[in-house]
Amino acid sequence: MIALHTLFIVSIIVEYVLKGQPNIDWLFLAIFLTVLSFKFWALSSLGKYWNTKIYRVPGVYPVKKGPYKFLKHPNYIEVVCEIAVIPLVFHLYYTAIIFSILNAIMLTVRINVENKVWAS
Repeated sequence: MIALHTLFIVSIIVEYVLKGQPNIDWLFLAIFLTVLSFKFWALSSLGKYWNTKIYRVPGVYPVKKGPYKFLKHPNYIEVVCEIAVIPLVFHLYYTAIIFSILNAIMLTVRINVENKVWAS
């Protein structure tokens, strides 16, 4: 996951430079800021339970407040949006498409593992 996010940033920089520093798309910037506020809501709802690792603490159950009342994996939905929208702020379509696909593959695997951990 760290490698994917690192390559995502490198791809943004490379495509931005190759495109000749394109203008900012203000609509996608506004969408990104909205997505970012959703991320803060999701992570603050997890509180001390937010972590990048997958493990289960005995006697602790999934958080059911904030966006977690309505969605099973709201932080992952936010990450999907982030990966798609950040490049679009700068009209970086290749990065948006390629990394959205790679991220979808990685999150499918991660969510399946996470669901198995919580099911046990």
